Amino acid sequence: MRAISHFINAKPVSEAARKGQVFNPNTGAVQAEVMFSTAKTVDAAVAAAAKAFPGWAATNPQRRARVMFAFKALVEKHMDELALLLSSEHGKVIADSKGDIQRGLEVIEFACGIPHALKGEYTEGAGPGIDVYSMRQPLGVVAGITPFNFPAMIPMWMFGIAIACGNTFILKPSEKDPSVPVRLAELMMEAGAPEGVLNVVHGDKEAVDAILAHPEIRAISFVGSSDIAHYIYSHGTANGKRVQAMGGAKNHGVVLPDADLDQVVKDLVGAAYGSAGERCMALPVVVPVGKKTADNLRERLLPEIERLKVGISTDPEAQYGPVVSAAHKAKIENYIGIGAEEGAELVRDGRGFKLQGYEEGFFVGPSLFDKVTTKMRTYQEEIFGPVLQIVRAESFEEALALPSQHQYGNGVAIFTRNGRAAREFAQRVNVGMVGINVPIPVPVAYHTFGGWKRSAFGDTNQHGMEGVKFWTKVKTVTARWPEGDVGDQSFVIPTMR
Repeated sequence: MRAISHFINAKPVSEAARKGQVFNPNTGAVQAEVMFSTAKTVDAAVAAAAKAFPGWAATNPQRRARVMFAFKALVEKHMDELALLLSSEHGKVIADSKGDIQRGLEVIEFACGIPHALKGEYTEGAGPGIDVYSMRQPLGVVAGITPFNFPAMIPMWMFGIAIACGNTFILKPSEKDPSVPVRLAELMMEAGAPEGVLNVVHGDKEAVDAILAHPEIRAISFVGSSDIAHYIYSHGTANGKRVQAMGGAKNHGVVLPDADLDQVVKDLVGAAYGSAGERCMALPVVVPVGKKTADNLRERLLPEIERLKVGISTDPEAQYGPVVSAAHKAKIENYIGIGAEEGAELVRDGRGFKLQGYEEGFFVGPSLFDKVTTKMRTYQEEIFGPVLQIVRAESFEEALALPSQHQYGNGVAIFTRNGRAAREFAQRVNVGMVGINVPIPVPVAYHTFGGWKRSAFGDTNQHGMEGVKFWTKVKTVTARWPEGDVGDQSFVIPTMR
C-alpha cells in the first residue's frame, strides 16, 4: 500500500507514531496510509525551517519572485498529474480539481510581484534634516493548517505569499487528501527554493497542538470549521502568535423579483451542487423575495436538479463526484433527515444514492428543501454537502436581514437587474464578501478573501495585500545625517517643530 510521508528539509521523512487511512471516495477503498506527526516531527520541521530562514530572508525579493515564477511553470506542467491525484483522494471531478489548482496559481502569480508589494513608505524632510521610511520584513518560521476541500488552492494561498515575503513555512494539510500538498512542496524545491523553506507534516489534533505550542512558529493561518477556527485562534494568540483563522459559512443567494430566473437557476445549481457542495463559498441557501418569485424559482430549479449527473471523478460528463469520506456522507444524510423532521418540505431527497458499479463510493444525490425557517437547525448550521434550501422572504428588508443576522458571514449574493437595490444590499449586508449576480464571490488574487462574524477570527484576511501584511512586520526608521562633527548628545525625543 502506498505510504505518504512527511516532507522535511526537502526529503521524505517516515517517522510516525500513528497512521491514518486515505480513501478513494469513488470506490470507498483505502488507497494509502499517511504518517501522523508527533511533537518531535513538528520540532524537526521547525528546525529545518529555522535553519533555512536567515538565508532565505536575506535573498532579495526579485530572486524569491523568480522561484515563484519557476514554481508556477512547474505546477502548470504537472497540472494533469496533480488534478488526477487530487480527484482520487478528494472525490471532486477533474474539472473542479483543475479549478482548485488554477485558483491557487493565481495567488502564486500575485506572489511573483512581491518586489513591488514589499515596497515601504518614504517621507523626505519629515523634520530638519530628518527622513522617515518603513520596510516590510518577514516574520520567520510560519505555519498553515489547511482543510480537505481545497488541497491545492488553500495551501498555495498561504505558502505562496508567506514564502515570497521571505518566511519559511510549515504546512499541515488535511489528513484526508494529503498527497497533492506534498507534491507541491516537491515542485517548490524543484523550482529553486532552498531546503527547509517549505515543509509538510501530516496528522490530526496532536500535530495541530504541537504547531500552536511551538515557540519558534511566529504566525499561523487556518481554514476549516468555525469551532476549530476559534480553537486555533484562541490557543495560537494565547501563545503569542499572529493568527488568521477562517471558519464555516452559510452563504445566501437573494433573488429579487426582477432577476433573470433562467440565469439564476443555472448559477444556483452550479454554486449549490458543484464539488458536492464541499466549498466554504458554496451557495446552500436561496432567498427568493415574494411568493411568485419563490414558486417560479422552485418550478425551474427542479428539472435542472433532476438533470444533474453525479459520477466518478474521472467521468468527463459528471457534474459532481462523491463526498470526501463515509463519515461526511453520513453527516450530510443525517442533516437531510433532521431537516425533514423539523418540518421543511423535502422536495428532492438525495439520501441512498448509489452509482452503478461504484456502490461503495461516498456519493450523495442532490437534495432540495423548501419552506425552511430560521429556527431550523439545518438552516443555522453548515451542512457542507449537495443540499440546497429555499428560505422564502416577503420583502427586500427581510431578505437582507437573513444573511445579516446569521451566525456566519462568509459570502452572500444578490440576483437583480436593479442597480440601486444591488448597491444598497452590498453596502448594508453584514457579510464579508458580496456577489452581485455572481453566485460564488471569491475575490481575485490581488484582492483579499475573508468573512465576518463566526466565519473568521483575526484582523487580517487572506491573499492580496492583506496577505502581505499578515506575513510581514513593519519596521520604521527615522534617520538624520548631521553635517560635520557630531555635536553634543541630545536626550530629548526629537519632534517635528
